[in-house]
Amino acid sequence: MNFFKAAGVALALAGPAHAQQFTTAAEVRPMLDHTRARWIAVREYDGQDLLYFTNLLAWRCGLDAIYYSVNGGEELSWNSEQCYENEASPNALKDATKLPYLGFPLGTVETVSVRIVYDDGETDSQDYQRADILVD
Repeated sequence: MNFFKAAGVALALAGPAHAQQFTTAAEVRPMLDHTRARWIAVREYDGQDLLYFTNLLAWRCGLDAIYYSVNGGEELSWNSEQCYENEASPNALKDATKLPYLGFPLGTVETVSVRIVYDDGETDSQDYQRADILVD
């Protein structure tokens, strides 16, 4: 049997390939570990500080919860959009009524603390200074 025929037989016996859907803690944890410095961002726009959660929301299907605190205040829960697990893009942001940011008076977001809870129960957290997350 030649190499190409043998390779074809091996692939056929292996069954269909399944792409990762990034819907579990095991799948999203490496991405969130790698992007920790950019879990959130602050943008000054239209006379406000906009606090964006876009990066976390892109991997929300492997999370049970996202919590945040601004300027040492009370820890609040982010109400994220559902995960579309039975679709090709389960982490897509589709709900136009759920914006990926919160608005604050201009210049008031100085520090932000974020705590995430993975769907396996493990938690992770990160503290941010405005200068480190301010984008143009």
